[in-house]
Amino acid sequence: MMGERVMAQEALFYSFSLERHVPADHMLRSIDRFVDLSGIREHLKPFYSEMGRPSIDPELMIRMLIIGYCMGIRSERRLCDEVHLNLAYRWFCRLRLEGDVPDHSTFSKNRHGRFRDSDLLRRLFETTVERCMAEGLVGGEGFAVDASLIRADANRQTGGPGSEGLPPDADNRAVREYFAVLDDAAFGAATPVLPKFLAPADPASRWTCAHGGQAYYAYSTNYLIDLDHAVIMDVEASTAIRQAEVTAC
Repeated sequence: MMGERVMAQEALFYSFSLERHVPADHMLRSIDRFVDLSGIREHLKPFYSEMGRPSIDPELMIRMLIIGYCMGIRSERRLCDEVHLNLAYRWFCRLRLEGDVPDHSTFSKNRHGRFRDSDLLRRLFETTVERCMAEGLVGGEGFAVDASLIRADANRQTGGPGSEGLPPDADNRAVREYFAVLDDAAFGAATPVLPKFLAPADPASRWTCAHGGQAYYAYSTNYLIDLDHAVIMDVEASTAIRQAEVTAC
C-alpha cells in the first residue's frame, strides 16, 4: 500500500559522516589522493602577521579553487555557494557540516595580496608539473606551444584611442600595474606599435577580433604542452599581440 511520510519530532542529536556520503567513484576522491598542500603554510608564513585574529586557512582556499577549476565554476561567488551546499565539496575542503565557507571577496584580496606576493599559485603549478614528471606522465620528446585568448574584464564601450593615451585622471590598480610592466617584453616592449584602443579599467589588455565577430579586450595565455599526455608544462601570460606570443613561446 502507499506509504505516508511521518512528520516526526526533530532529533536532538545527529550522527552524520561526510565520508560515508561521498561516493567511492566521485572524481574528487580520485583527485584528493594526489593533493598535498602540506608545504603552503610554511611558504606563506612570512606573509602573515604574528599578531591579530587567525586568517582563513590558505589550504581551504586552494582546495576551493581546485574544485572551481575541475568543475568549471568560474564565479568565486558561485563557488562559495556550491561549497556551502555540496557535501562532496565540503569533504574535499575538509569542512564540517557547520564549518563556515569564506566570503568570495577573500579570494580577490589574497590573489592581489599574499598569493601574488609569495608567487604561491606558480609554486603550486610547478609542484604539480614535478609530480607529473615523477609519475612518468611527461615524455619530454614532443611539445606544442599555442596561445588562447582570455577576455579581459574591461567594457569595450569605455575605451579610447591608443594614440590619446590614458585619461589624466585614471588612477587605479590596473593602471599602476600597466605602467610598472611597460618595459616587459610580454606587456608592451615586444612591439613599438601603439595599441588601437586602451581601456582605463585594464590598459594592459589589447583590442582584438582574432576569433571573428565583435572585437573585445583580451589577453593571451601561452601554453607549453607535452604531447604524450597533454600535460601543461608551462604557461606565460602576455598581451594579445603576435610579437608578445612569439616572445613567450
